[in-house]
Order: sequence, then structure tokens, then C-alpha cells
Amino acid sequence: MKYFEMTLDTPSEQIEERCTQLEALGAEGFIIEDEADFHRFLEENTQYWDYVDDELTQKYAGLSRLKFYFTEDADGMKKMKAVKAAFPACEVSTVQDSDWENNWREYYKPIEVGDRLVVVPEWEAVPDDGRLPLRLDPGLIFGTGSHATTRMCLRALEAVTGPGKRVLDLGCGSGILGIGALVLGSDSCVGVDIDPKAPDVACSNAGLNNLGRDRFVVYAGDILNDASLIKMLGTGYDIVLANIVADVILALAPKVHSFMKSGGVFICSGIIDGRQEEVKNALTENGFSIIEHLCDDEWNAFICK
Repeated sequence: MKYFEMTLDTPSEQIEERCTQLEALGAEGFIIEDEADFHRFLEENTQYWDYVDDELTQKYAGLSRLKFYFTEDADGMKKMKAVKAAFPACEVSTVQDSDWENNWREYYKPIEVGDRLVVVPEWEAVPDDGRLPLRLDPGLIFGTGSHATTRMCLRALEAVTGPGKRVLDLGCGSGILGIGALVLGSDSCVGVDIDPKAPDVACSNAGLNNLGRDRFVVYAGDILNDASLIKMLGTGYDIVLANIVADVILALAPKVHSFMKSGGVFICSGIIDGRQEEVKNALTENGFSIIEHLCDDEWNAFICK
């Protein structure tokens, strides 16, 4: 089905009033892009990132706009014309519903990682190249295998995972790292993420790889502050993963040993250039030995014992 996509620039302080006016003309389901909200969101959630893509920042620079849609039929045409009559500056274009739902999939193809893995979208055929396929539907959560931080963790896992290993993934997102550890031969993985959507998304991705809850379990919660969650996770893990951001890794550094068995490995990533020495110092101060420092683009990862 085709739709009219209507875009109306609106001063931030007039958004609520403008939505009310547009609703009276038949519009509904507004998408609000507001620079003030964007910056407020970043400021209130600084613990989750060190870096925001310049392209995303530029997208919201000086911006306050409303987007809404009408079906491209007689009723939609009538509503579109009414809005244009009331707001001549409103821009109109035509889109297909498939443009929203499926077109992004064209750009997500199998990704070779390290020497043994290939990350394969669930809608793509598995390449016949002898690599171990890691099936994935990224959904709305971080972790597709395309980002440098994820690639470094998967490469690091190739050297340390295997039969008999128990894995703990702190900040598991889509589940890609824990699933990768299991595909590479580990016995079990427990994942944790602060995003309440993570358990469903990660376990669904595990299912794509024929991994059940007997081997892969995910919890939602705050690993830094929830004492009951920390107690439930227990200890004795051979591998602990944390592909998050520098600030969270700094806060985790004094806690990670409590999850690990003697001789276990801690792999941490998501560390933007400029923060690596700070993280390295925190790790060594908390009793870790750095086995390897990995770099990819502007990101860093450490493999520690």
C-alpha cells in the first residue's frame, strides 16, 4: 500500500498545539523529531554511551518537526489536501509501507568475523564457505556483528571459548556474543541487559540457532545496582563479556572477579579512543592482567585474566 508522508517543521514550544490542530484535520500517529528532546535524552542517559554518531547529531540539529501519514486513497487524499490548505509549508511525498518495514534488510548481509564465524541475517542463505553460521535478527536492539566493538569480542571469543565453558554476557543486547560463544562450542551462557526487551530478542535469536533455554538464559536488570540480580547470577564463569561503554566497564571492574572462576577470562569492549588508558588502569588496579589490547576503527577492547 502507498501512503502520503507529510512533514511539517514546527517550533518546539508549539508541537502540542500543532498536533491538536492536525488531529482535527484527521492526522494521527505522529512522529516527533525534536532537537530539545534528543539532547535531553542524551543528557539523562550518559551512562550508556561515550559517543554519539555525528550523522545522528546533525539529523537533529536545529530541528523540530512532525511527521504523519495518510493512505493514498480518496479519504487520504481529502485529508492530505485539508492539511496542505491549513499548512501550505507542509511537505508531501509518497512512500510504500514496505519502505518502512523491509528495505533496511537489503543492507544487512552476512558478515565474516574472525577466522571461524559468519553472522547471517535470518532471511539470508548461509554461505557455503565452511564458517560457523550465527543466525541473527537484530530487531531493535544493539548487536548485529557489523560494529567494530562486536567484531572484536567475537574474534576474542574464538581464542578462549570451547567445550565445558560457562559464559556470562553483561549488557547482552541482541544476544550475539553469548550465542557466538555457544556456536563456538561453549556449554552455556547467561545474559543480562538493562533493556527490558533484551530477554525476548536475545532468546528469539538463540532459537534461530537451535539453542534452547537449557543453554541460553537472559535476564533484564541493572547489574551495577541490583543486589538480588547479582546474587542470582552466581559465580564460577569461565568467560565474562562486557561490550558496553567505558563508564560502565569502570564501574564493573571491581565486581567482575566475583563472577569468574580462577583462571577465567574477562573480555570488555565498547571503549572509545581516548578512554582506553583509563579503562586499562582500572582493570589492572582491580587485579586483572591484560592479555591483549584490540583496536578497530576508533574503538578498543581488552582481553584480561
